[in-house]
Amino acid sequence: MMRSDHKTFLGIELGSTRIKGVLIDGNHRPLGSGAFDWENKLVDGLWTYSLEDVWKGLQGCVASLVKNLPTDYTDITGVSAIGVSAMMHGYLAFDKDGNLLVPFRTWRNTTTAQAAEILTEKFGFNIPQRWSAAHLYQAVLNNEAHVRDIAFITTLSGYVHWKLTGKKVIGIGDASGMFPIDSATGTYDGRMLAGFDALTVDRGYGWKLQGILPAVLSAGENAGSLTGEGAALIDPAGRLKPGIPLCPPEGDAGTGMVATDSVAPRTGNVSAGTSVFAMVVLEKPLGRVHPEIDLVTTPDGRPVAMVHCNNCTSDIDAWANLFAEATELFGPRPAKSDLYDKLYYKALEGESDCGGLVAYNYYSGEPVTGFDLGRPLFARLPESRLCLGNFMRTLIFSALGTLKLGMDILTGEEKVRLDCLYGHGGLFKTQGVGQKLMAAALNVPVAVMESAGEGGAWGIALLAAYMMQKTEESGTSLSLEAYLAHRVFAAVKGIRMHPEEKDVLGFRDFLKSYEAGLAMERAAVESL
Repeated sequence: MMRSDHKTFLGIELGSTRIKGVLIDGNHRPLGSGAFDWENKLVDGLWTYSLEDVWKGLQGCVASLVKNLPTDYTDITGVSAIGVSAMMHGYLAFDKDGNLLVPFRTWRNTTTAQAAEILTEKFGFNIPQRWSAAHLYQAVLNNEAHVRDIAFITTLSGYVHWKLTGKKVIGIGDASGMFPIDSATGTYDGRMLAGFDALTVDRGYGWKLQGILPAVLSAGENAGSLTGEGAALIDPAGRLKPGIPLCPPEGDAGTGMVATDSVAPRTGNVSAGTSVFAMVVLEKPLGRVHPEIDLVTTPDGRPVAMVHCNNCTSDIDAWANLFAEATELFGPRPAKSDLYDKLYYKALEGESDCGGLVAYNYYSGEPVTGFDLGRPLFARLPESRLCLGNFMRTLIFSALGTLKLGMDILTGEEKVRLDCLYGHGGLFKTQGVGQKLMAAALNVPVAVMESAGEGGAWGIALLAAYMMQKTEESGTSLSLEAYLAHRVFAAVKGIRMHPEEKDVLGFRDFLKSYEAGLAMERAAVESL
């Protein structure tokens, strides 16, 4: 049964380069969107965002959204529910008075290798460097003074939700990037919590880990209501009123799964923007621990294998800006969308193996290949065929190289079955290009839905709608999988591309050079 249009749901996602808001109606159709661009900063060797920029960005996003709405919807006082999501992982630590103890440490930092290794060995469960637990334990190992004063740690989505509602809670998908989750109980793994506390018992801290983590909620649960203070934080104009319910805050991996209808076993999605990660919902546990693979959950708690790479499109963006600057020597700077489309389409004209060119898009470290730091690098032999088509194809293939190495473990060693990957993110904006080359790289069909452009902000808006609309007239409650399949995506169209043999073989040849050339990247990190 379709719900009426008079209901509206607001989703806001804080991505790595853009904060985006989407308002949808009761039938899940986007009514309008708004955005605010922002960037992380490297401060004292750590990637961070200031909390002042968080609120400036959220206010700018909401104001932009209202300007872009149809006249009938610009009065957003009647929003039925709100959802907030953000980039996963990282470390926000607060004292008992709510003061931030150290600058926000984002997922992009690769400074926790020692802690990640110790926790992985202790738990028998892969703890990546990005995870909040790794950041916390590394601070313990570093004897950082602030650790003694911690009263609460959370992620970016959990922080924003806390300030909007007063509730220290988190969605299970985002929680699974803080600390391992027991899918059977729907909360943090008790054995591993005890193991973490055993590692810190002799430090004399006044806290145990569970006491400083946010409470875990699953999709569909009520996570509190907008307070007066929270409303003023994101909408000083007063259009959002206190009392609006909020769904559990989620990470961008979870909203990507929702936005692509990838929450059932053997489904998966790949998000390709500043970072790139593939999520595959598992039918059964993996055979062993793999440092290249995270085990997280869907927003309703199902186990998911995640291959996460810190770097994706940043190097493509840098070269595109250089080409744009060059064009200004001959006339007006082209529109960004036109420039990207033309450059991406040139990649399809390149040779299948990139003509002997190779590149590394490592702006930051890349744990999948063992790098704590990165250096963007482009290399070729004297006889390599340097042309724009080969060059652009190389940049796109380099954005997928590390992902392929991780996915090969899943589909090869672990024999995980995958029917199709659903793509979303900036790499897929130029129709058919990123999709075609991703299918070649991973040798699996890749689909892009017509709704993919709305991304994670739409995904968290769907979770807000699910919270309010999951109950049938009979009184039964739909699962998230059923709600998405029957209420949201039943009529959504998409384009599926199957890998072409020539492209698959070309990427394999490129990957051989890519793997061999990692020694160059390592030398660059050591020398530059």
